[in-house]
Amino acid sequence: MNVSLNVNGAVHALDLDARVTLLDALRDHLGLTGAKKGCDEGQCGACTVLIDGRRVLPCLMFAAGTTGAITTIEGLCDSDSDAALHPMQQAFLECDAFQCGYCTPGQILSAIACIAEGHADTRDEIREYMSGNLCRCAAYPNIVAAVEKVRDASSSRNAKPALSPTGERR
Repeated sequence: MNVSLNVNGAVHALDLDARVTLLDALRDHLGLTGAKKGCDEGQCGACTVLIDGRRVLPCLMFAAGTTGAITTIEGLCDSDSDAALHPMQQAFLECDAFQCGYCTPGQILSAIACIAEGHADTRDEIREYMSGNLCRCAAYPNIVAAVEKVRDASSSRNAKPALSPTGERR
């Protein structure tokens, strides 16, 4: 099948078997390996990406049926500039919110959506809405701290989230 995917602001035309998942299209056909193949059953969240600003598990989706603007971890920073890390990436570094790093891309994208969705008012709410992303290293307290840090910085500046609900940069 001829498939067109809008990934990180660029449209990619691919010729794929109809059974190829979005995760495999991103990793194997576009070389975007930030989304990790964890359980391949939608249970761990390691593959989380954003489509139009909403969290999705690309291991459970066919690439051929995917529409909307896809944002992967590789698309958070403008590669054409010397831009700093995305605020959530920086917060993960500052809060030591990862150990092995395998789940980190999915955690970061999920955390961005968690704030954008308005589900980061309390630690319990953050934990609940981030519960679909598993970390075998148990960095959960630091992940919550990173989400709080970005949430607090955004609200103190009266800034909008770095990605709008439709996945566009602000």
